[in-house]
Amino acid sequence: MTIAEVLKQLEAAGSEKMRLHNKKYGAGDNQFGVKMGDIRNIANKIKTDHELGLALWETGNIDARFLAALIINPKQLSIGEVDSIVCTNRFAHVADWLSSYVIKEHPDKEELRERWMKSEDAMAARAGWSLTAGRVTRNHEGIDITALLDRIEKEMPIAPTETQWTMNTTLAQIGINHPQFRERALAIGERLGVFRDYPTSKGCTSPFAPIWINEMVKRQG
Repeated sequence: MTIAEVLKQLEAAGSEKMRLHNKKYGAGDNQFGVKMGDIRNIANKIKTDHELGLALWETGNIDARFLAALIINPKQLSIGEVDSIVCTNRFAHVADWLSSYVIKEHPDKEELRERWMKSEDAMAARAGWSLTAGRVTRNHEGIDITALLDRIEKEMPIAPTETQWTMNTTLAQIGINHPQFRERALAIGERLGVFRDYPTSKGCTSPFAPIWINEMVKRQG
């Protein structure tokens, strides 16, 4: 399938309703407004096509970038290419797909995590904290959790919203998965108040760290 054919399919599947939805969450005008399920259906037809994925990414189109995240082969990307992809994106929802389908599958993700944790680029820092949230959840060996809490307490109030989101995720995962740090994680969340008033749909858990931590701990019990 050529890039022209893919873009034509994406355009045909787009809707004004979805374009407005994307704009509400920070997307620009370079989009067709394709539902996530339709993007996945197109990806299922293509399977993996690394070069096509890179070409789609370069268009800057939001829907094309969602699709690119699904068909790129992470193992064929150099560290520099991953870094460039992360830093040329400014839409948080695309960043989440990149994290799930590309970054987490990259063989050098730990080196990238350490680099991005020091970055002044909001989306790179977001990616670094996302990887760190995964580390404190599943494999925290070599991670200084006290130092992470120190950074979160100091930096999260002044961090860009994009970065705050995954810093907050890291805080919540520390509180959920590490009982010895739970009291401090709860205290930091309460004092900072980040996402305290975040609108939450019925049946969903608030991203406000103290609510999130307590709810998940209760479920574990």
